[in-house]
Amino acid sequence: MSELQTREFMLGLAALFGLSYLLAGALARVRIPGVLGALLVAMLAQNTPLGVYLLRSEYLPVFEFLGQLGILFLLFYVGLQIDLKEMLGLGGDIVALTVIKIVLVGVAVSAIMLWMGYGWVLSLVISMILIPTAEAVIIPILDEFRLIRTRMGEIIIGSSVLDDIVEIFMVALVSIWIGIGDAPTSFSAERLPVCVLQALAFIVLVAVTFRWLAKWLSRLAPRRTSNLILLAMVILFGFAGISASVGLGIVAGAICAGLVTRPAFDGLGHTGEMARHDIKSISYGFLAPVFFFWVGLHVDVWGLAKAPELTLVLLGGALLAKVSSVMVMVPFKRVTLHEGWLIGISVNAGLTTEIIVAQLMFDARLIDAGLFSALVAVSSISTICVPLLLSTLLRRWQDNGLHLREA
Repeated sequence: MSELQTREFMLGLAALFGLSYLLAGALARVRIPGVLGALLVAMLAQNTPLGVYLLRSEYLPVFEFLGQLGILFLLFYVGLQIDLKEMLGLGGDIVALTVIKIVLVGVAVSAIMLWMGYGWVLSLVISMILIPTAEAVIIPILDEFRLIRTRMGEIIIGSSVLDDIVEIFMVALVSIWIGIGDAPTSFSAERLPVCVLQALAFIVLVAVTFRWLAKWLSRLAPRRTSNLILLAMVILFGFAGISASVGLGIVAGAICAGLVTRPAFDGLGHTGEMARHDIKSISYGFLAPVFFFWVGLHVDVWGLAKAPELTLVLLGGALLAKVSSVMVMVPFKRVTLHEGWLIGISVNAGLTTEIIVAQLMFDARLIDAGLFSALVAVSSISTICVPLLLSTLLRRWQDNGLHLREA
């Protein structure tokens, strides 16, 4: 780009960031994640002179590169939040809820997709996209109402943690699919042994780095936040490049990089916590909004308005399946009816990972613009509605004397 184009591109980004900042303040008042403001601003700006200008061909490579960086950092931060030991110690009710939810959502969404004419492989992948729960959307509300230490709070957070396994598997599956370049059914048998060996070699690298290498590397330089972030960048881009080289895709490498970096951060106490905080700030203060700008500018808003059927049936199918997965536990006295409704609503919250996977599949032309726009809409609607509905029910029921059981 020329100097003039660079200056104009910067001013365009400044406009989007400024509008997103103002909208984030309004969203925060109703406990909706501020990063959603970037998505909504970009969707509204899509057909304005600002949106048309930012989508000019000379700006697309820069915008796409920044969007890819946003994906890497967001998934790296997701990996940093996953505690494998915590997953292994989760209770039976949490495991049961997660398994029932996976089965019911998988069956319901796959049936909807097949009924609408999509293939079985794509139907299964889309059902997996709609399974995970965004705990970052729910935890602030549980904390405000002092419900984190209740049985309901424990089940919601524990199920969300187990959903991280689904996220890892989903990201890996989509990455492999993109690497193959076509549907998995077209994968040649001759390539299978090589791909399996490459995947196993990458798993060994992940295990070695998780158990020993990351901790050892973190002790080579003085204990400073800047040094730890530098090491995290080495691991992030190294794992992304290696996973892409073996056909797993950069996003699988990013989430695994976060997984293996966490023990090093935890072992350095306050320094590690500060590094984690700084990475979150970079991710959600800069790169995540740019990624959501990129997504929002490509959502087919008019197509959604003209044909909302796919969005509505996917949203309704996922909602019904998730609520039903909790209500199954009510007759067995594992949760009360009120707890069942609150948990069922909570596990419908979603945002970042679903949109990232949808964007990856859209960029790889595995899904069309209509399905991509519907998935973004489902995630956005749930992120807006779930906090509002959950807060309203909690206030009303607590005012009427509802007391939730302690964990």
